[in-house]
Amino acid sequence: MTTTASPRRYLMCRPTHFAVTYRINPWMDPTAPYDNALAVRQWETLRQTYLDLGHTVELIEPLPGLPDMVFSANGATVVDGRVLAVQFRDAERADEAPAYAAWFREHGFEVIEPKHTNEGEGDILLAGDVLLAGTGFRTAHASHAETQEALRRPVITLQLVDPSLYHLDTALCVLDETNIAYLPAAFSPGSQAVLQQLYPHAVIADAEDAAVLGLNAVSDGRTVVLPVQATHLAAELEKAGYRTVGVDVSELRKAGGGPKCCTLEVRS
Repeated sequence: MTTTASPRRYLMCRPTHFAVTYRINPWMDPTAPYDNALAVRQWETLRQTYLDLGHTVELIEPLPGLPDMVFSANGATVVDGRVLAVQFRDAERADEAPAYAAWFREHGFEVIEPKHTNEGEGDILLAGDVLLAGTGFRTAHASHAETQEALRRPVITLQLVDPSLYHLDTALCVLDETNIAYLPAAFSPGSQAVLQQLYPHAVIADAEDAAVLGLNAVSDGRTVVLPVQATHLAAELEKAGYRTVGVDVSELRKAGGGPKCCTLEVRS
């Protein structure tokens, strides 16, 4: 197959206040050590990787007391210049929502406030002309209809079943407008059938890839930036015609995040 890259615009948040002080997903252990300085260095490498690939990276100011604000993918969903703001499930992250909404308003975007819980691109991924929307752990199923109305794209609901893959972007990566990579076992039988029908040539990850959040990856249509530890997935992507760039964000993984979690695409 022939793959084509297109320049992207990303919003990121430096992990100045990164810490693991509470537990809201299975990856987090507040009793284990974490290294803020290492998290910042790894994040800087990720940011530089995007710049080297020709993408634009904008920054939102990190706020004290919000250690997960680095995971900017959860801050909004942006399609055709329309911004659907977020409503977090957990109180620990609630104050991130108005911070991200304010950034978009200050930059001239129309912001739509949600009535139901949704965690941005953590669970809502643009794939060509449709939105793939996850539910089961964080984003409420009721938000999917709201998302379709707000962003004016058809929404396809996908049921997540593995608590360690609690967001859609930990179980599935959009590679280009017509293809994805995913872990079938992360989805209900019905959702597996839907994905098989929609993406018969999908790249299939394995359990080892999932164990290092390998699917929490970012693709520009040709180059896929993914955790360097996901060697099986990288090989499968290369076989499918994509280029891969491995990055080490293992310190951020202690909070349940990878490259995609740190990366919100701004589509104007």
